[in-house]
Amino acid sequence: MKSLRLILSNPRYFAPAWVYASLNILFGTWAIYIPTVKENLEIDKSQLGIAIFFLSLGVFTIFPMAAKIINKMGVGKATWYGVVLICVSGVLPLLATNYYTLMAALFFFGATHGFTDIAMNTLVTELEKEDKQNFMSAAHGFFSLGGVLAGLGSFLILLIGNPVLHMLLAVAIVLVINLSLYKNYYRIVAAPLEKRPFSLKLFKPLLVIGIVSFMVMGGEGAIIDWSGLYLKEISLAPEALWGLGFLAFSITMTTGRFLGDSLSQRIGSVKIVALGSVVAILGYLAVLSTQTYVVIFGFALIGLGFSVIIPELFRIGGNVKGIESSQGIAFIAGTGYSGFLMAPPILGFLADSSSLVLSFVVLLGCAVLIFLLTFVLGRKKA
Repeated sequence: MKSLRLILSNPRYFAPAWVYASLNILFGTWAIYIPTVKENLEIDKSQLGIAIFFLSLGVFTIFPMAAKIINKMGVGKATWYGVVLICVSGVLPLLATNYYTLMAALFFFGATHGFTDIAMNTLVTELEKEDKQNFMSAAHGFFSLGGVLAGLGSFLILLIGNPVLHMLLAVAIVLVINLSLYKNYYRIVAAPLEKRPFSLKLFKPLLVIGIVSFMVMGGEGAIIDWSGLYLKEISLAPEALWGLGFLAFSITMTTGRFLGDSLSQRIGSVKIVALGSVVAILGYLAVLSTQTYVVIFGFALIGLGFSVIIPELFRIGGNVKGIESSQGIAFIAGTGYSGFLMAPPILGFLADSSSLVLSFVVLLGCAVLIFLLTFVLGRKKA
């Protein structure tokens, strides 16, 4: 909790942490209205799927160029401009008048989301280097907190009765708070790095981190999409309990991120990734028991295990020798988002061809592989 106290007591750290919350407040508010947008534009599920694909396409389009833009602009300025852009782009999908303007709006929303994601993670990496303070994990906790705040905002749907006004209210809250805070990081730039020619030796540790990121975020995406169905069809849980797996996962994910930095300072980034993977392995074993309450507890353990891994991967990737922090973070974010988007449909195919249990056996195998890869990471870091 030391890093959480640090954030709450010092605007130098609270300012970037609030950017994390801001990103998920706006994204979560948009997500609430996806069914409404589908109904208003009279599009079917497949068309909606293609439109949402354009959001992902926007994210992946910006990744290759984001690092250069951030380095040229300065990471502090890039983060602030990212906040402004996400505030503008967050409203656009709800203003779409037809299917094609929706695709264009979601592409822009995805691109600004991806850019801000890389900028804010680079900013925290640079602050950690400069101040010798660990708060990356707690900053990611604020991202999870932003999702919780967006969920609580769903209670405003009936009160406001207008998706655009609801989003504008969220934008106003995000923008006003960021306006009062952005000067704390605006002038921060990445520390100069000695230029080295590209070599496979430099890239190898980043590749290992990217593989871990792909599997962890793939697991997150799978649990978001499949935990309810697993409880319904495999555990035969009553309807009232179908959402508890994801809720337990989300609570421990948020809590673990607020606790992760102190543990990381004591045992180091690689060991905390190993520890997180062991906790996740135990969680998957509990899920495979198929007993309802044990399964729910298993999802909670997976959330706790995963909570500390992604922030540590950004921390490790932002400190790979010979590679600029923004480039390392962009690569990790790109591989992570790939896993988040690709894993659910792949596991869905496995579930259709065999069983949902097999999908979670594969996820268990990925968690074991993550644990084994920490030994490779340890050697690379040494």
